[in-house]
Amino acid sequence: MSKEPVAPPSPPPSWRINKWFPELDASTQKSLRMYWEDLIKFNRTVNLISPKTVIHADSVHFGDSIKASYLVYKNNMNIKVLTDLGSGNGFPGLVFGILYPGVRVTLMDIDQRKCEFLKHVIARIGAKNVSVSNFNIERLEPDTLTVAVTRGFASIPKTMMTLRTSLSLGGCIYFLKSDEWSMEVSQIPTQLCSIWSPGLIGEYSPPDSSAKFFVVKADKIA
Repeated sequence: MSKEPVAPPSPPPSWRINKWFPELDASTQKSLRMYWEDLIKFNRTVNLISPKTVIHADSVHFGDSIKASYLVYKNNMNIKVLTDLGSGNGFPGLVFGILYPGVRVTLMDIDQRKCEFLKHVIARIGAKNVSVSNFNIERLEPDTLTVAVTRGFASIPKTMMTLRTSLSLGGCIYFLKSDEWSMEVSQIPTQLCSIWSPGLIGEYSPPDSSAKFFVVKADKIA
């Protein structure tokens, strides 16, 4: 009887952030790597990222978040506080907080297990500017937020509707999107157009990838 062929073992996850982003100092590189190590370690029990992206997590999640964070900060270099809506696994909020320790970052998510993971990582790397809020975003009080970012909370129209009173006047939301961003903007209900002013602030490709991603900013104007 012939034996079934044995599939070769999967290669271990790679860490190439130091090669892709040599401008980051040693302390930042160390914190990002420790975060990556815990993400891989706890992913089997907490389901933080898709198993398909584990091997390329340094590009798909960390490199992506670094490049998006650069665009957000360049657009608003006076930012003092930032809330990551539906943070989940911490992308991009925790990466942003590691890159910019002078900004107070809140990672907000309704999933308690993911929040506990984020608290663990924050304590391990000593990110004193980052905190975790285990909270339902849809229950936020009026004028709770000033600047927010989201990678996967909801579509642009739904997020605008959800936060129409929670975000203070003059505040803004940064959306990390793929090429469907323009379709989502076109689907914004007319009644929200008098409240929000959306626009593209930049595009980028994660390291070692030809995929295009975009950062859309929506200003609260009324």
